[in-house]
Amino acid sequence: MSRIAISFLLLMQIAAPTAGAQSANREVNGSTPTVQHSYADVVDRVAPAVVTIRSARRVRAAQQFPFADEPLLREFFNNRRVQPRNDRGLLERGLGSGVIVSADGYIVTNHHVVDGAEQIKVELHDQRVFDAKLIGSDAPSDLAVLKIEATRLPVLALGDSDKVRVGDICLAVGNPLGIGETVTSGIISAKGRATGLSDGSFEDFLQTDAAINRGNSGGALVNTRGELIGINSQILSPSGGNIGIGFAIPSNMARNVMDQLRNGGKVHRGKLGVTIQPITPDLATSMNLTTSRGVLVNSVEANSPAERAGIRAGDVISAVNGTAVDDPNTLRNRIASTAPGTEVRVTIVREGKEQQMPLRLEELPAAGIAEANGGSGQRGTGRGQLGVTVEPLRPETAADLGLRRTAKGALVTDVDPAGPAAEAGIQQDDVILEVNHEPVSSAADIGRALDRSGSRPALLLVSRGGRNIFVAVKPNAQK
Repeated sequence: MSRIAISFLLLMQIAAPTAGAQSANREVNGSTPTVQHSYADVVDRVAPAVVTIRSARRVRAAQQFPFADEPLLREFFNNRRVQPRNDRGLLERGLGSGVIVSADGYIVTNHHVVDGAEQIKVELHDQRVFDAKLIGSDAPSDLAVLKIEATRLPVLALGDSDKVRVGDICLAVGNPLGIGETVTSGIISAKGRATGLSDGSFEDFLQTDAAINRGNSGGALVNTRGELIGINSQILSPSGGNIGIGFAIPSNMARNVMDQLRNGGKVHRGKLGVTIQPITPDLATSMNLTTSRGVLVNSVEANSPAERAGIRAGDVISAVNGTAVDDPNTLRNRIASTAPGTEVRVTIVREGKEQQMPLRLEELPAAGIAEANGGSGQRGTGRGQLGVTVEPLRPETAADLGLRRTAKGALVTDVDPAGPAAEAGIQQDDVILEVNHEPVSSAADIGRALDRSGSRPALLLVSRGGRNIFVAVKPNAQK
């Protein structure tokens, strides 16, 4: 079954420039407007602050009998211990881009560019090459901060991504396919997009049709004033090539994450303590709501800020601190970007009446990131432990895969080729039905079941092509 895939930054489309640095048109002698034909001045200011990042990591080679030491399987190996291979594994190299954000050598890039890297090198615009130190990396936002030992570096100023408008001209700068620094142009196609691919789905992407390709990950998306408005991260594509739908992390989110990583090496996120879902027109009608805006509370965590404030299942959250909440992703990002311990005012609608609920946010633990995804009905990930991305199995998808429409499970939508699941043979479109004999249907379910595995391999019941098979997977240790 063919599937449109969302990939980490594989975009390749060239959009001809259509506007100038200050305005789309200029008047000559007060008569016919003329089109600005060059972005050279902007590129001259931006390009020196965009770098190439080359990373390398060792990938463990697959063992011939990786689970032969397990008691239940040992009899099949005549109770013999099978020694693992003693080689150092394969060297996997990665290519990406980054942006210099301080003159003393701090660089922001994508988490997936440097994830698991044992060696990171940064190549500057002037061809100098430096070894880089990883200051901090945040999988949920797909951002990372590096440091090189250099001074008086060119810096790209951060713009205000909240002021970006759909239709604005933008330029993408990076090193596609390793051919060298490249600049392309396009427009902002949409704001507030969520793809569900990043680990944790704290996403608020700027969508653009500016031409990018493999190697542009972590590179700059700038406006025509030469300000950084986004970090290029993902694309939507059926083939891995560009179809004009790319996604960049907004500069305001990047600023928040980057500052926390620089100051403490870790990102702290606020926690409300609810699971939520969008309000469909049918739900709005059944609940006598006048609009489909806002989010519906499915459940409230015991002893959470939400419960202590009096929020209940069935409430509709319509605003936070007076700013409207239109969908689950907006609420999730707004709460997550607010520091733990902050007092906020949540507006809810209950039985047609609006109420104000003041509360103090707690800190969202790492385990809560997967929990938030699974509870909201959005796509979640288990990439940290298994190396897969999953989403709840829908009835129509179950039927397409040869299962009953009532079947429950977690559909594998993406597999990390270097992860433990891939090594065990897990494939895209597999359906994980059970983990250690516990039924699962979300990333949160899988995470809880894996936590109870201890150091032993997890036993997965997987449906593939209408047939059930057991697969043993030894998860990565949680950090």
